[in-house]
Amino acid sequence: MSKIAFVVGPEFEDTEFRVPFDAVKQAGHEPEMLGKKKGETVEGKQHKEKVEIRHTAGEEDPARYDALVIPGGHSPDQLRMDPGVVSFVKKFIATGKPIAAICHGPQLLVEAADDQVRGKQMTSWPSVRKELELAGARWVDREVVVDGQFITSRNPHDAPAFARALIERL
Repeated sequence: MSKIAFVVGPEFEDTEFRVPFDAVKQAGHEPEMLGKKKGETVEGKQHKEKVEIRHTAGEEDPARYDALVIPGGHSPDQLRMDPGVVSFVKKFIATGKPIAAICHGPQLLVEAADDQVRGKQMTSWPSVRKELELAGARWVDREVVVDGQFITSRNPHDAPAFARALIERL
């Protein structure tokens, strides 16, 4: 059984959280919710999901986890302003373990990556394309892209393929 870190903040995209979360659980892995503040409850953008943050990301050791999932929505934009969350993601990137980011999720990767996305093929929500390209990634318009440790997808409709790619990597 693997431990999978889900980094979430307010207004995460409900489907982009729920689909990989359920897939992780069904595959026998243990998801853990990380965010800015332990004990905080954050609500999805569509108001269908509520998640309790179990651990403050900045206080966690990435070595405890086997993969990282970053759902999209408005959450990644808010989380990339938190030094503790950015530090966790930066340290997680250094582990080389799988990181799955969907929709706006790559915004958090760009903030934390220190050049590790340079040369990687990635996808995202269209408005994040320019950020990825400025960080040196090669943006493509595909349902799911796997390049090295990074698994990326475009939008809520891609969530099933995104979840499958993550489970295959685990």
